Amino acid sequence: MGGDRRRNGTHHGIAAGPGDAGKRLDRLIAERLPALSRSRVKALIQAGNVTGHGAQTATGGTITDPSRRVKPGQSFAIFVPDSSPAIPQPQALPLAIVYEDQDLIVIDKQAGMAAHPAPGNPDMTLVNALLAHCGDTLSGIGGVKRPGIVHRLDKDTSGLMVAAKNDAAHAALSKQFAARTIERLYRAVVWGVPSPAQGEISGAIGRDPLNRKRMAVVARGGKKALTRYRVARRLGNGVASIVECRLATGRTHQVRVHLAELGHPVMGDPVYAGRHGRKARAGEAASAAAEKLGRQALHASILGFVHPKTGKHIHFTSDLPNDINVLISSLDKNQTGV
Repeated sequence: MGGDRRRNGTHHGIAAGPGDAGKRLDRLIAERLPALSRSRVKALIQAGNVTGHGAQTATGGTITDPSRRVKPGQSFAIFVPDSSPAIPQPQALPLAIVYEDQDLIVIDKQAGMAAHPAPGNPDMTLVNALLAHCGDTLSGIGGVKRPGIVHRLDKDTSGLMVAAKNDAAHAALSKQFAARTIERLYRAVVWGVPSPAQGEISGAIGRDPLNRKRMAVVARGGKKALTRYRVARRLGNGVASIVECRLATGRTHQVRVHLAELGHPVMGDPVYAGRHGRKARAGEAASAAAEKLGRQALHASILGFVHPKTGKHIHFTSDLPNDINVLISSLDKNQTGV
């Protein structure tokens, strides 16, 4: 079927015939809409842009599994959003600048700001803010889509990030991250109290085979990851604790995945905390405090590295933000046992 344009994108409709029985959904769509690559179709499905009719589908008819097998008579609606500009545009957004010189800038990123444009976050990102602040000198450093970005923090993780302002600084900082010589310490408020109080969490991290939108410790196909942790303080009779994590590697969602694997997920984490069932056992006060936070209680508190031009080691610290401190106070006030 053809497509019509509305709501900043194009809508298509297709139907599975007798010869399509058993085909993967992403394959069927790619065959019917040859302008879309198989990988693009897969991304559209995972982003919730495909709905089905005449089949058992998720709430609202949305299908998020590209490998779903189709049956004759089923029909599918596909929404293809308009392409966003390939080059991020400058936007004058507030930035908490910790340090800046001609080579680099260190930002204390607020929760809710994505590091760079991506599906679901086309603008209002750190990259957009840096382009406005640094001007044309930043454009293209490390790639036009992520200029200046050497590493990233999740959108709802707050704390320290460094960005490069020229190619030489970008190359030098990237080399330090690759060599794992960057000092990084995260502070997290987690459910329960890890035992032992100090240790290491290892385990390769890759896509969760049961949910491709999240990461997990996997037996095969992942990348080696190591997190060293220390319990800094117990909270609320042990219902929670403040844990410090130092990264020996830098994998996607590493701290969040490893703490969840340990059995002590980060409070407020919408992706990794729910499956452990601690919320139901922790008591209403602690659960309400975590829900009120509205994001994972994770903050990048320390960042240290060798300056790419001077060769001197520089070190930055960031206090826990107000919303996490409010959570901590609430947990201490309500001495709720597990």
